[in-house]
Amino acid sequence: MHKITPSGRERTFGEHELIVSKTDPRGLITYANSVFCRVSGYQEYELLGKPHNLVRHPDMPRGVFRLLWHRLQLGHEVFAMVVNLASNGDHYWVLAHVTPSFSPQGTLLGYHSNRRLPQPALVKEFSGLYQKLLEAERPISNPKQAAEVSMQLLLKLAGQDYDNFFFSRLNKQLQREAV
Repeated sequence: MHKITPSGRERTFGEHELIVSKTDPRGLITYANSVFCRVSGYQEYELLGKPHNLVRHPDMPRGVFRLLWHRLQLGHEVFAMVVNLASNGDHYWVLAHVTPSFSPQGTLLGYHSNRRLPQPALVKEFSGLYQKLLEAERPISNPKQAAEVSMQLLLKLAGQDYDNFFFSRLNKQLQREAV
């Protein structure tokens, strides 16, 4: 696969649309709905069997994904703001809800992700936060160490557990919308 250069252009999708994907336990895409295909700019055949990080934007801190994968591997669901990279270099923000999927016997089958369109104010807030995390990652050449440093900074800046931090931001946005 060739490296995609970010274009600086943002693309979006409908507020009532859901981007849906499923992966196997290793993060390889096993399902992509039509909204995911349209917004990412990939055909379904280009996504299936590929790592989900195919749409990872370089402005997305490694530490956020480290936290996400850590929580998923413990069997927890995760909510996160994510900026993705489309096939043409455009970016798109999503409010992601990722859950592990288990067989009736408790065996991990993979992961299911639903992504919604976030409010612009939430994007702005997380954009600023992610810039701080990226600044912490930049001087570290080892990607795993950079991810760990960034994740620890995220948890420190949250000042509480991640879920409470995330939902307090989301609830503020919902309250603003209701006014």
